[in-house]
Formats: sequence, C-alpha cells, structure tokens
Amino acid sequence: MGAKYNAAPPRPLCETLPMPAFLIPTLAALAYLAAGGLLLRSTRQDGLSLNRTALALAIPAMLLHAWIHVEDWHALNGPDLHFFAALSLVSLGMAALTTFASLGQRVQALGVVVYPLAAALLLLFHGYGHGRAENLDWRLMLHAWLALLAYATLAIAALLAMMLWFQERALRQRQLHGWLRALPPLTQLETLLFRSLTAGFALLTIALVTGVLFVQDLLSQHLWHKTALSVASWLVFAWLLYGRWRYGWRGSRAVKLTLVAMALLALAFFGSKYVLEQILHRS
Repeated sequence: MGAKYNAAPPRPLCETLPMPAFLIPTLAALAYLAAGGLLLRSTRQDGLSLNRTALALAIPAMLLHAWIHVEDWHALNGPDLHFFAALSLVSLGMAALTTFASLGQRVQALGVVVYPLAAALLLLFHGYGHGRAENLDWRLMLHAWLALLAYATLAIAALLAMMLWFQERALRQRQLHGWLRALPPLTQLETLLFRSLTAGFALLTIALVTGVLFVQDLLSQHLWHKTALSVASWLVFAWLLYGRWRYGWRGSRAVKLTLVAMALLALAFFGSKYVLEQILHRS
C-alpha cells in the first residue's frame, strides 16, 4: 500500500519483545476463548446471563487486542501492516462488529466463530513476529484503515451468509436443532446479512476510490493484481445488491454471490500479501 522497501522476514518473538509481554496477548486470547465458550454453551440453552458474561469478557479482550497493536506501532515508530498484523487487525474489527451486533440481535453463533478466530490470529501475529513499520502518509493510512474495516465487515457478512444457508437447509429438511436454534429468525438473519453487505460495500467503494486517488505507480508496487481482484469483488457485490433491490434476490443465490465476492476480496488482499511478503519477501 505505497511502501517501496524489501520487508525483512518476520522475527521470532524473543527477538522482538520481552517474554513477559506475552502475558498480555495470552490474557486477551483466554478472554476471547472464554467468551466464545460461554456463547457456545448458551446456544444449547436460553442463557441470557451467559450472553452478558460473554460480552463482559469480549470487551476487555478487544481492548487488550487493540493495545497490543498500539504498543507494536509505538515500538516500531510506525504502523505495522504486514500479513499477520493485517489478519489480526481484521479479526479485531470482526470481534468489535460481532459484539456490537450482539447488543441488539440474537447472534450468539456468530461470536462462537469470531471470538476464537480473533484469539488464534492475535496469538499468531504476536508469536510469529513483527514486521517493519510501513512508510505511509495520512492518505495511504486512510486507505488502509478503510480497506481493513471493509474486509472485517464483509467477512462478517460472509459468515452470516453461511449461517443463512445452514438455516435454510435445516428448515427444508425439518431438522432445525442444536446451534441453529440460537440463530435469529430467517428473515431477521437475512436482513442482518444485507445490512452488513451494504455497509461493507460502501466501505469497500470508498477504499477503492482512495486507492485510485492516493496510490501511485501500481505496477512498480505490485498492486495491479490486488486492484483487479478487488474491482472484480466490488462488481459481484454491486450486482448482488442491485439484484436484491431490483428483483428481491435472497436465499442460495445471495449466499453464493456473497461467498464468491468475499473469496475474490480475500485473494486480492491476503492472497497477494502472503505471496509478496511470505514467499517473495517484498512489500
């Protein structure tokens, strides 16, 4: 995203931060896992108190998660947006969106997936090592933050789409049991899906516009394939939302298009980022 240096391979934890610092991500991960476990338990029974306790654990976990990245940026004197750091930041955004949605919706099943995922990606980021600070001005930082938030929002939409598919399938087979009972009613889940898609699409649109305006020389910065895949993803999302508005698309068609668009977006950012940084050791 604008930097023109050769990124060094990630360094072991012992070479970056003192061992006692590992206590913070461990506590955050344990809080995430405990929150996910309580939500899993609540899917098997009507446990309002369990949901509240889970949220009470998720909030400090997210604060610790964010604090770890702030400390990392402070130590490097700049933003760290290498592959594992970006994954961790997206999972933080997903956890925050899940927690916010849980305040007004019955989406315990979403937290069962998202919170353990955030714990795993946080530990992977902290344990695998930290990259160099990216040399980004405020314009590219704005583009980066918009992109990460768009990925987090659309990843939540992809999870909701899969849950919608499982729920519809179970209803057709008259086998709605287990964790599926913890999901909102079908129409409510579908509404939540398209709200997430709309918000994510808006963020992705702004991210692409800022990328076009602020990123220069896409070829020399190895960004042309990322841009092409991102635009392809944007077109699929746009087609889905248009079909929803014009023709009332729903069900399996909405699920398939959501997952296709999200796969393209994942390849655009994390696929290209993995190849450049982890295989070619470039940024």
